[in-house]
Amino acid sequence: MQFRFFTADIFTDYAFGGNQLAVLPDARGLKAAQMQQIAREFNLSETVFVFPPDDPANTRRLRIFTPGAEVPFAGHPTIGTACVLAAGGDIGLNGETTDIVFEEGVGPVAVRISAVAGQPRSAELTAAQMPETGPKPPLVSDLAAMLSVDVDDIDDGEYAPQAVSCGVPFLYITLRSLDAMARLHLDMTRWRQLLADYWAPTIYCIALVAEKPDSDIRARMFAPAFGIAEDPATGAAAAALAGYLGSRESKANGTLHWVVEQGFEMGRPSILRVSADKQGGQLTAIRVAGDYVPVSEGVINISCARPE
Repeated sequence: MQFRFFTADIFTDYAFGGNQLAVLPDARGLKAAQMQQIAREFNLSETVFVFPPDDPANTRRLRIFTPGAEVPFAGHPTIGTACVLAAGGDIGLNGETTDIVFEEGVGPVAVRISAVAGQPRSAELTAAQMPETGPKPPLVSDLAAMLSVDVDDIDDGEYAPQAVSCGVPFLYITLRSLDAMARLHLDMTRWRQLLADYWAPTIYCIALVAEKPDSDIRARMFAPAFGIAEDPATGAAAAALAGYLGSRESKANGTLHWVVEQGFEMGRPSILRVSADKQGGQLTAIRVAGDYVPVSEGVINISCARPE
C-alpha cells in the first residue's frame, strides 16, 4: 500500500525553522501498529494520520503519533494538519478565515485557518479541555540536579514548579534567566528516578524573559517518555502554559496574551502566540496560534514493511 504524505514546518514563517510535521491526509486502511512504525520512520516530533470524522458535523478525525507513542492532542500537529489539508484542497477555504473542527483524543478541537491569496498561512486552535493541575512535583533541589542547573536558577516562589494539563500533562519549571535556559541539560538517570512514573513526565521549562523584542517568554521542552529528546515547539504545552500563567495573573476579566519563543537552542526558532480569556477570575478559553510553511510531499510505501 502507498500513502501520500506532506511535511511542513509549523510556528515559523520560513522553511527549516519551527517544528517539523508529517501528515498523511488519507490514512484509511492503516492499523495502529503501522502508524507507529511510520511515525518512527519519519522520526519527527509528531506524525498525523487523517481519517473521516465519526461525526459528519466535524471536519476530520486525527490520530497523532510521536516516535514513541500515540498522544490524544498536540498543538503543532493540529495547526499544521489544518493548513496542509487546506493547501491540498482537502478542506475548502472560505475567504480569509475558515473554521473547522478536528476530532482528537481530547474531544472536538476547533481550528481557525487564516489564508492569504487563497493559501493557508497560519491557524489558531482552541483548547478542547481547560487546565487541570496535577499532584505536587518533586523537590526543587532534585529538579535542579535533573536539569543540570543550580537550585537558585529555579523560581520556587510565585512561579514554583507545577504540573498542568489541557489534555497532555506537562511539568512547568520557571527559570530565572536566559543563561540558565541555555545551560539546561536533562540527566536521564535522574529523570527516570523522578519523573518517569510521575503524572506529568514531560518537562516544559520557561523563563519570563525572551531574546526577541516581540516575545514574552523563552521555553524548552523535553519529552523522553514520548521518544522526543527536545521539541522545537509544543502547542499542547503552550495551551496548558496559559493555565499555569493565567491563574497567577491578577487580571480577573479580559483576554491575556503571551508570545512564546522555543527551539532557539536547537537551531529551529519557533514563535507560538497564546491567548486566554478570563471571566470572574476563571479561565474560560485558551487559544494557540502559529504560522505554517510547506516543505515537501511524497509517497510512503508500507507494503514491504515487516509486520509488528
